[in-house]
Amino acid sequence: MTSTPAYQRVLLKVSGEALMGKRDYGLCNDTVTAIAQDVRAVVAMGVQVCLVIGGGNIFRGVSGAASGMERAQADYIGMLATVMNALAMQNALERIGVQTRVQSAIPMASVCEPYIRRKAERHMEKGRVVIFGAGTGNPFFTTDTAAALRATEMGCDALLKGTQVDGVYSADPRKDKTATRYDQLSYLEVLSRDLSVMDASAISLARENGLPIIVFNIHAPGAFAQVMREEGLFTKIVEVK
Repeated sequence: MTSTPAYQRVLLKVSGEALMGKRDYGLCNDTVTAIAQDVRAVVAMGVQVCLVIGGGNIFRGVSGAASGMERAQADYIGMLATVMNALAMQNALERIGVQTRVQSAIPMASVCEPYIRRKAERHMEKGRVVIFGAGTGNPFFTTDTAAALRATEMGCDALLKGTQVDGVYSADPRKDKTATRYDQLSYLEVLSRDLSVMDASAISLARENGLPIIVFNIHAPGAFAQVMREEGLFTKIVEVK
């Protein structure tokens, strides 16, 4: 345990569903604000923070494809949904005094910057939060994979996955009361046990680049800052030697 941050630069991955609160669809302003406040607390610790936010609260490409839409087109619609969420989070952060930039893998100059790696790094060096929108800019890749890619490109010390529960379990603890929570796992254990943390491409990319993945409850107030001090409940996914 330590009172100082264990990591100096991190990427926080938040699902679009996490922004819904108790709603069935769209954005819950109170939930977005609560997450923004947690990000502000970590920035105040001197940690450089960037984010990737999913779009499942608005549109999911896989669901669109399943309903008969062409998969690539459905994925592009999903990417636009992530930019909408990114702009909402930017608004919430800036309302509480955190300078924030949105960079999109799909250029849309009227609303945000294009993704430029070195410019994003410079923003973070100046203490700004950077939110990466539009996934990787390519269909057939999830925002989990985009998070692992951006975290690697940015030279992050860790990739944090904010979920609905306080770590990785053997099964969904909300449905199975006998589910076991893990404190630590290896990348291969996550893949071989088919644990629903992130998709296989994201796990593999993190493993190839030695990027630790930390899974925690995004809805627990102050949990993000606790994880930065290696306190509280979370699961760490690393290469076990």
